[in-house]
Amino acid sequence: MSFRLTVLNAFLRWVEKPRLARASDPVALRRGADFKARLWLHAPRGTAWTCQSDRGLDLHWVVVPRATDERVILYLHGGAYVFGSVRTHRAVLGHMSRHSGHVVVMPDYRLAPEHPFPAAIEDARRAYALLLEAGYQSKQIIVGGDSAGGGLALALLGQLIAEGADLPAGVFAFSPLTDMTFSGSSLGTNSEKDVLLPGDRASLCAEFYLAGHDPNDPRASPLYADMVGAPPVYLAVSEREILRDDTLRMVETLEKADVRVTLERHERAPHAWPVFHGLIPEAGETGRRVAAWIRSL
Repeated sequence: MSFRLTVLNAFLRWVEKPRLARASDPVALRRGADFKARLWLHAPRGTAWTCQSDRGLDLHWVVVPRATDERVILYLHGGAYVFGSVRTHRAVLGHMSRHSGHVVVMPDYRLAPEHPFPAAIEDARRAYALLLEAGYQSKQIIVGGDSAGGGLALALLGQLIAEGADLPAGVFAFSPLTDMTFSGSSLGTNSEKDVLLPGDRASLCAEFYLAGHDPNDPRASPLYADMVGAPPVYLAVSEREILRDDTLRMVETLEKADVRVTLERHERAPHAWPVFHGLIPEAGETGRRVAAWIRSL
């Protein structure tokens, strides 16, 4: 474990985790996340951003010098379906474009509680359709995300399979939220070990996002989706986070469906650590491994 990871873990445990434990105002959460990302997280030099609006959905395109459009990464941001934006994730998107050599696009999907389920999955599905309309073939698309966005990426995959639609070349997810019933044992066993996420706030996330909808719906909880026929999947999770079992049980679901799964487990990293690219070397290491996996597809 690097020294910078040790420092980051201490900061998250003593500053960010208590703040999240007290947070109840989505607007304040969004403002705080945007401000801190702008302060701490920086994209590679030369990264360019453009925004395309289509039928009410904003698609943010991120590309670094020498990146090609032979493939496109459709990235879905985390934030418990309540916060997160291109401002919080532009750094990790820029580094992902640099590592992979491909353009990255992120939709501004609608957030809860103003827009509860199924708004997010509807917007993710529409973003995938827009890429196909733009001329990309499904085999040129890789879908990814972190935390709730990782769960959304897997939920999108499950929906595409259910529709019998053309599937992306692969899907990756960092610390995905795959079970909105919050039945994983790590929610309790890792409540003290997790340096970022307060386990007792899970019910608030469900309240904001589901708004009374069935948490077993596979569009909300991809753990319960039929994944037969899915393309290769890359999952990364920390042993110490409360969502550890969301990933480990997702691996079991995928393997039962004969899906080729790559699992990366880290002993001490925080939840969704690749988002901290530039702050900790572990984020870059995982980013490069995912980029190599993308090239291997």
